[in-house]
Amino acid sequence: MVPEPTSPASPRHSSTYAEAGVDTAAGDLAVELMKASVRATHGPEVLGGVGGFAGLFDASALLGFTKPLLATSTDGVGTKVAIAQAIDKHDTIGHDLVGMVVDDIVVVGAKPLFMTDYIACGKVHPQRIADIVRGIAEACALTGTALVGGETAEHPGLLGPDDYDVAGAATGVVEADAVLGAERVRAGDAVIALGSSGLHSNGYSLVRHIVSRAGISYADHAADFGATWGEALLEPTRLYTTPLLELIAAIGAGVHSLSHVTGGGIAANLARVLPRGTWVDVDRSTWSPAPVFRVLSDIAGTSLESSEGTWNLGIGFLAVVSENVASDAIAHIEAQGIPAWQVGVVEAGDPPSADFEQGAKGVDGGAVRLVGAYADGFRGQ
Repeated sequence: MVPEPTSPASPRHSSTYAEAGVDTAAGDLAVELMKASVRATHGPEVLGGVGGFAGLFDASALLGFTKPLLATSTDGVGTKVAIAQAIDKHDTIGHDLVGMVVDDIVVVGAKPLFMTDYIACGKVHPQRIADIVRGIAEACALTGTALVGGETAEHPGLLGPDDYDVAGAATGVVEADAVLGAERVRAGDAVIALGSSGLHSNGYSLVRHIVSRAGISYADHAADFGATWGEALLEPTRLYTTPLLELIAAIGAGVHSLSHVTGGGIAANLARVLPRGTWVDVDRSTWSPAPVFRVLSDIAGTSLESSEGTWNLGIGFLAVVSENVASDAIAHIEAQGIPAWQVGVVEAGDPPSADFEQGAKGVDGGAVRLVGAYADGFRGQ
């Protein structure tokens, strides 16, 4: 049936994008506010500036490689963003995002080249978006990564007006014969821990559950931390890319494999970068988890050991290196402001018991367990 024409006396309602909840002008303002931060990450390899449909990166630098391999990673920040939203503080989430994405690339020994980000929100608040992107750009600059593009998408009806989520992807490059991994690891290698800055960006669903059940507000002062709960829990993820690339440059073939301690904890992530037929006892007595882990465990009424599959408990990265360069590796890392210490030695053969983590994240690798008791003194941040 053909609809009857609408008479001038009864005009048909005209729906607009703004009435649907999308503010394109706010999006444009957000881009203007973030431009300077993004441009600060651009070297001569980046072409086209800000605002194009696609970022352009001059790949001619790869001509200097014999056999360049591209490494790529993608990730988000997880439910840590809920705390940022709760206290309206958004300038550190970008550091978390870069840490989760770019620090995965350095695991194979790759130098990051460029990154893109994606922010989904219920409503574009220009200054908030600019704060998030400024944090991403600052962390990109610290890791030598160009922020070549991104997207801010407004999803009214799907997300609340103050809700958002962030994700990103990055690409790096490594010479084929310099790729780090389990195949380089040998019995007798030393396992070196690099201290974390706190929770980083994993296990926040458990954190939020503990805080909520205890009736704690993120605005409450936390005497143990000298800050509010929200501020303490938003401590940015430590960035390891530049220090580790400098370690590789200094130690060379003595660095065999690296592990980024994210979801799954210390044992699961170390097992991924060990060859099958090897095992490691990680000695808890070599460090003491930071107060944030102890306080949360105390409030929850659980032990630190029970959260070893959820939190990093003070170790953000692990490096497996030749025994003869272990002390040099530790000194080099600590000279860059990151606590480092030996936590174990790679052993060959079948693990001595069944209480080892093996086959983590689908990788048919080595076996790892944590042994002993945590030290009383603090070592980590």
